[in-house]
Amino acid sequence: MCGTCGCGQPEGIRISKPGESSHHEHYHEHSHEHNGVIHTHDHVHSHEISLEMDIMQKNSLLAERNRGYFEAKGITAINLVSSPGSGKTTILERTVKEHKSGGKIFIIEGDQQTMLDAERIEKAGAPVVQVNTGNGCHLDAQMINAAVKKLEVPDGGLLMIENVGNLVCPALFDLGESKRVVILSVTEGVDKPLKYPNMFQTAHLCVVNKSDLIPYTDFDYEQFKEYALRVNHHLQFILLSARTGEGFEKWMQWIEG
Repeated sequence: MCGTCGCGQPEGIRISKPGESSHHEHYHEHSHEHNGVIHTHDHVHSHEISLEMDIMQKNSLLAERNRGYFEAKGITAINLVSSPGSGKTTILERTVKEHKSGGKIFIIEGDQQTMLDAERIEKAGAPVVQVNTGNGCHLDAQMINAAVKKLEVPDGGLLMIENVGNLVCPALFDLGESKRVVILSVTEGVDKPLKYPNMFQTAHLCVVNKSDLIPYTDFDYEQFKEYALRVNHHLQFILLSARTGEGFEKWMQWIEG
């Protein structure tokens, strides 16, 4: 267990490229009843790890090491965070295809299970590594360190990290990124910054996706920005549709700038 948000790490983590086979640890649980209470015990047939160090302190240290590595090699690392279904992967696919500013974009995909997103990004033309977190609800600095080594990002490269879909836990974990981008779709409503303030407080840019659906919703873009600026008055905004391309040039200018 990670000890901060209660997610099941590090047991189920796998880091792999599309087409690679991955080792799965054998996991099972058993229960017994005592005084009318059912107790469940989990077992992983692997090394037993005793966590005697503060999780956040350890992650912060590793994040600073990542940041130093990125700065030394001139790598720009962008952490994309959002709830599930906001369109992160679709935005990345289009970004890879429209990127004109020399060199490839390198992608780290974070999900609890499957290689589906990594396969989509590979088809779009970018080098990609998938990080499957198992029961974990976020990426952490150690995962990014391992994934970057597997990707072999060159000096001066652009690294984009698609975090696990979750508006809570990823806000707590610094990955060593240069910039953090929170993505919201118009179908999620205007009140997300007030409900999930940590995510918006830690972001540099807010991308509002699925602008083509605004006529079919009651989403008020100006009201949303007002709420978000209450939480983070430095936050920048881009309104776009990854499906139609509306407003996408502003996103590409931000990326390539």
